[in-house]
Amino acid sequence: MTDVVRLDAVSKVYGKGQGAVAALREVSVGIPRGSFTAVMGPSGSGKSTFLHCAAGLDVPSSGSVRLGGTELSGMNETALTELRRQRVGFVFQAFNLIPALTVAENITLPLRLAGTRADGAWLDEVVSRVGLRGRTGHRPAQLSGGQQQRVAIARALVTRPEVVFGDEPTGALDTMTARDVLTLLREIVDGTGQTVVMVTHDPVAASYADAVLFLADGRIVDSMAAPTSEKVAERMTRLGAWV
Repeated sequence: MTDVVRLDAVSKVYGKGQGAVAALREVSVGIPRGSFTAVMGPSGSGKSTFLHCAAGLDVPSSGSVRLGGTELSGMNETALTELRRQRVGFVFQAFNLIPALTVAENITLPLRLAGTRADGAWLDEVVSRVGLRGRTGHRPAQLSGGQQQRVAIARALVTRPEVVFGDEPTGALDTMTARDVLTLLREIVDGTGQTVVMVTHDPVAASYADAVLFLADGRIVDSMAAPTSEKVAERMTRLGAWV
């Protein structure tokens, strides 16, 4: 499998002089195309900074970030915005839906912002995959939390992105609803070959992934293939003791 995202010696430092804080330290890793990767670590380990740098939301202090062969470092904010709009999908803990828009309008918002029209067949497939048939005329307030997150996932998929980044996408959901959303993400990876990178603190959520990257103090200190919630929880316990 080829890497859809590649970080080489990526560091990110906030502030200068005595007050400087290193959020990432010489991180090198590749995310295989068509895979589901979870990123875990103690609070302050650099998880969100990792995601932001990998997704082009933040610029590394040093090192190289490549998305599908495109080098992101050196791109200006306008170019990065265009790249994110066309080639990256985002799902956050907060659903970030527009209350005045219908489900269909929320899903297609990235296309409207890019000045393009939705492919009707693809929109139907996305709506069907996330289980929202019959709900496209509803407003967000008429939906459950789990349904709203499904809208957010559909919005992330509608542009056919090379990778979908999730920042604690199940953090605001109850246990059963979270499992439904995680099952959906797993099915999207398996069914469409989509790449998903998800930051999470939940060992159960991480168990849905193909692999888990563990961060501590801004470095990737371990990885785990074929994770189970028990193995992940045990590894996180040891991580916590190191930090």
